[in-house]
Amino acid sequence: MADLVYQRVIKALQNQIDAGKFSDLKLPNERILAEEFQVSRSSIKKALNSLIQRGVVFQKQGAGTFINPLYLKNRPMFDIAGDNVGVTDTFQRNGKRPDIKVIDFNVVPASPEVQESLFLEPGEFVYEIQRLRSFDDQPFMIEDGFVPIKLVPDLTKKNIAGSLYKYLHESRNIAVTRSFLTISADVSTANDQKLLNLKPVEPVGVMEGIFFMDRGTPIEFSHMRLHYKFMRYNTFTLLN
Repeated sequence: MADLVYQRVIKALQNQIDAGKFSDLKLPNERILAEEFQVSRSSIKKALNSLIQRGVVFQKQGAGTFINPLYLKNRPMFDIAGDNVGVTDTFQRNGKRPDIKVIDFNVVPASPEVQESLFLEPGEFVYEIQRLRSFDDQPFMIEDGFVPIKLVPDLTKKNIAGSLYKYLHESRNIAVTRSFLTISADVSTANDQKLLNLKPVEPVGVMEGIFFMDRGTPIEFSHMRLHYKFMRYNTFTLLN
């Protein structure tokens, strides 16, 4: 329950930041935030620490908590790291209208690559999920994901027509909280050009990732091909 409380605060603060509520870039102090959200100071501290780790805000000793201006200037189109690995909620947060089209949904034997990525034994089966993501009628991502059947034994096409991770959390109490991603670029294929409305000379962004449940078990291995216009990410690095 405590985790749900601080995550609710994170989402609410993120919404307020993205809506431009804090024109001076300074957040209220912890006491005021605790009163506003009707939660404990410890929940506020935990939420702020999460936003600090993501580079959204920073704290200046003796002065308070401030929004990172570079975050506002270079705001990514969606979050896919840390405690928010999905994209659907982010688009809703930014006022975009998300849409997911299921291209294909099959049960297939796990390939050697999928076995290795998801720590499966030879002969195990996975769902192969192919989807096209859009927002405001603009397609931006082709996904090809693989989920072990043994972890979600009765997944259906209807379940993946929206946010898969939201469905897993609400119906199975499975929280997908971490990811490991490789990001690169590639020449667009004929299929990329068709689905993403690209010209033959235009490239695509490529992401390959393993997504983990909160206890560290991998639950999805995914290939993603993105319209190059949406390949914008922020990174926040701690230097020793």
